[in-house]
Amino acid sequence: MYQRMIRYLMELNPDHEVHVFSTGQECLERLSLAPDLISLDYSLPDMTGEAVLRQIKTFDPSIGVLILSGQQDVGTAVQLLKEGAYDYVTKDSETKERLLNALDHIKKRRDLEAEVDQLREQLEIKYEFGNIIGDSKAMQRVFRLLEKAIKTEINVSITGETGTGKEVVARSIHFNSARRKGPFVAVNMGAIPAELLESELFGHEKGAFTGAVSRKKGQFELSSGGTLFLDEIAEIPLNLQAKLLRALQEREVLRVGGEQPISFDSRIVIASHKDLGEEVQKGNFREDLYYRLLGLSVQLPPLRERSNDILLLANAFLLEFRKKNKLGALNLDKGAKSKLLGYSFPGNVRELRAIIELAAVMAEGGKITEDDIQFQSIRREAGFLTEELTLEEYKSRIIHFFLDKYDQDVVLVARKLDIGKSTIYRMLQEEKTRKVL
Repeated sequence: MYQRMIRYLMELNPDHEVHVFSTGQECLERLSLAPDLISLDYSLPDMTGEAVLRQIKTFDPSIGVLILSGQQDVGTAVQLLKEGAYDYVTKDSETKERLLNALDHIKKRRDLEAEVDQLREQLEIKYEFGNIIGDSKAMQRVFRLLEKAIKTEINVSITGETGTGKEVVARSIHFNSARRKGPFVAVNMGAIPAELLESELFGHEKGAFTGAVSRKKGQFELSSGGTLFLDEIAEIPLNLQAKLLRALQEREVLRVGGEQPISFDSRIVIASHKDLGEEVQKGNFREDLYYRLLGLSVQLPPLRERSNDILLLANAFLLEFRKKNKLGALNLDKGAKSKLLGYSFPGNVRELRAIIELAAVMAEGGKITEDDIQFQSIRREAGFLTEELTLEEYKSRIIHFFLDKYDQDVVLVARKLDIGKSTIYRMLQEEKTRKVL
């Protein structure tokens, strides 16, 4: 009777594919059908429902199994639920309702799992190396290093100026590696107060300090099985560097106020806009920690050194912004492109994205013009001589600074700098030629 009722209920929905078996063995032999739900009678002619349940869960733990029984036995029900049954239903007047509710819950769970898988797949696609845009020689070198990084578990250290995309690269390494199914945990060492950093990294026990009202897992624990990205690693205080070194060597951490070490299994990726070797020389960073973290070094070039990529990136950011905000066709005109190519981008890729998004908002008539490209660079005169550049490179920076400041007015800039217009035009032409080559 119940077999016919279940089949009838299931076939009311034309989307359901229903198969009926008389014995446990018949069911087990057809598990390759990959069912979402198995309604299983506890009393079968050839074996117990519990035995069939165990074999189903061994074959595929995700299959939902609903046990039907003529007896209301709490002990049996609890045991079956421990074995992995979705529910235990007694054959009575409410059987039909409970079956339908169980089926509905399982369908919702399947839909949720499918949505999570889809989001995970989208996230992995987002961080494919193909989404790190660049045709320049400098970026091709980066891509070759990233290909090497994903093949092993070696630590990776990413360096580059602020705004060059260090976290994007770190995420791409994770989502293209064998750890892609594990968590990606990012910690900005420079954004956390020094007195809280140890608790943030290693966790703390309840009552370890004032305000520690409950136990908290640290980022090392939370990243276990995946990747831990330590951004701005140079900012970690010296007194905490020894504890970090020990954690990396022993592959275990000790929570603040804790007594038992906790093992972790995380891949370490670090990043800094500072030269860690120089920080070691200055006494700001431990040499032993430096060598423990270094691993494979990836240097991200500033945007001014990959000018061939400027328009590629600009168009990609524009397309992304248009899709996100449901904007119509929108393109950079010749003047806008020329203005972008003549700018040094001290804020790097991050600054370019902000400029393009603002230009898309300001644009009219489906075209982004030169007037829509607005540079809002922070004045950097105070740190002007912090880099070792050639005299020609400094001269180029000075001229570009004044061109940006005076809206590319060559005549005015020549007068301000007391140089000939031909000097500026010649420099711009030489830079344009180098970009083409």
